[in-house]
Amino acid sequence: MLDLTPLSFGVIFMALALGGVLKGATGMGVPIIAVPVIAAFFDVRLAVALVAVPNLFTNAWQLWRFRQELLPGAFTWALSAASAVGVVAGTVLLATLPAEGLMLLVAVAVTGYVGLRVSVPQFRLTLDAARRMSAPVGVVAGLLQGAAGISAPVSVSFLNALRLARPAFIATISAVFATMSVTQLPALATAGVLTAQVFILGLMALLPILAFMPVGAWLARRLSARGFDLVVLVFLSLLALKLYYDALMA
Repeated sequence: MLDLTPLSFGVIFMALALGGVLKGATGMGVPIIAVPVIAAFFDVRLAVALVAVPNLFTNAWQLWRFRQELLPGAFTWALSAASAVGVVAGTVLLATLPAEGLMLLVAVAVTGYVGLRVSVPQFRLTLDAARRMSAPVGVVAGLLQGAAGISAPVSVSFLNALRLARPAFIATISAVFATMSVTQLPALATAGVLTAQVFILGLMALLPILAFMPVGAWLARRLSARGFDLVVLVFLSLLALKLYYDALMA
């Protein structure tokens, strides 16, 4: 197994636990917190592969739990299928190229979206407009997921613009994330990034995530729809700052 000191083990455990809280509350968050923390002790490729394993199980579970809240029609599955295509291309980039430039572009896009939401609070996408945009948005989200292990800047910004209620938001984002994970795991294994050892570590990472997801769900039940929307916007703002830092300091 990988050489973990008590300090690194404790920090990674806390990152996974905090990711579990955020996941339970909003349907997202584990890769955002866990990937950079694990990468700080090992490397980006290992971090992406390790987190991909619990991603599959947690998103599949949330998709099943909120399956009645899925949006009608083929929107969710079109977005998910497009993201799967992007994941394959992104995994090739992960194995061959640095992702700093891609992260910087995404950070600018997220900043623009948050700025639009703050300056024009009534801004929202209609479902018809979102359907037309689902293919390119899905591919870009998948590309970012494959290359950097984090697709939330694109996928979450896109779905947040629809102003979905929390259950529908979690159902939709879980479907997208689960589809990407199903595609990403074999792609990582083919690229030689996901080994048997890393897969076992990924299964172990499930424990703190699953243990703390109910805490996040409990906290979220005390949020209004406006409060949930504010949490997502703050999350995206912090994420943009992190992407700027990662891209410019690399």
